[in-house]
Amino acid sequence: MSFDLLVIGDANPDIVVGPVDQPILFGQRERLVPHGSLVLGGSAAIMACGAARLGLNVAFAGRVGDDPAGDFVRTSLADRGVNVDALVTDPELPTPLTTILTSGDDRAILTSAGCLASTVAEDVPPELVRSVRHVHAASFYLMPGLANGLAGIFQEAKAAKATTSLDPNDDPSGRWDRVVLDPILRVTDYFLPNAAEALALTGHHSVEDAAGILARAGSRGGSLGGSLVVVKNGPEGALAHNGSRVITAPALKVDAIDAVGAGDSFDAGWVAAVLNGFKPDRALAIATACGSLSTRGAGGTAAQPTWDEALGSVTP
Repeated sequence: MSFDLLVIGDANPDIVVGPVDQPILFGQRERLVPHGSLVLGGSAAIMACGAARLGLNVAFAGRVGDDPAGDFVRTSLADRGVNVDALVTDPELPTPLTTILTSGDDRAILTSAGCLASTVAEDVPPELVRSVRHVHAASFYLMPGLANGLAGIFQEAKAAKATTSLDPNDDPSGRWDRVVLDPILRVTDYFLPNAAEALALTGHHSVEDAAGILARAGSRGGSLGGSLVVVKNGPEGALAHNGSRVITAPALKVDAIDAVGAGDSFDAGWVAAVLNGFKPDRALAIATACGSLSTRGAGGTAAQPTWDEALGSVTP
């Protein structure tokens, strides 16, 4: 079976609680919050669900534990139309677990890594990589074993005429190491950080300049062809930079409940738009709409739009 999209990366249950008044207090005091949800989490898993919701035929490769949390992840992905044949069950380590505390448009994220670090490139079947139109990877800094082999996966995908994308997500260590990342950027068609990640990766104070630096780092042999950095910037919308030219798109005005997974839904919208033949300016508007619309529900997947909803929210 062939697929439009293979998503590689993290999948775990999210417990989303909030909104929480700051600061967080210890001392064994119990505090009540208006909302709490047990939902599917993990940047890669949320992106895969968003892409399936947009009509793509999606496969997922990653790792969960042999436990109820892993069963929850596997069932949640499959129920949303994502193929999980390549979702490995780790025989020893548990499924990752994440608690998200929301506060306005901000959030604190606490993750028990479980089997994340044991996820490796060998978990991804080569025949699956060769059968898809696009390969997307997420949570680069959470899975060092996978990161070390990701360039090889992307090279194999590109040899089979597929396109590639990477969302780095946060680096809990705060080091933002580029030694492993930069070679991967050179085989990445679309690099998809948010604004904070782009600034951290470059040490720059301007989002536009940071995007340009990363685009030039990803250029192959000094050529800018095919290398595009697409930066999610929350209420400011998004921008795309190819090293010399910048395009922008505004965020939609929606009644937001929380922003969990909005960037992953943006990624799904970008990939779906590109695979449907849209040029970067239109793809950016569609992706931004997908990210904005996803904030209408709690957690990352509850309010992800359909393709018709996304297109209908974008000015022709």
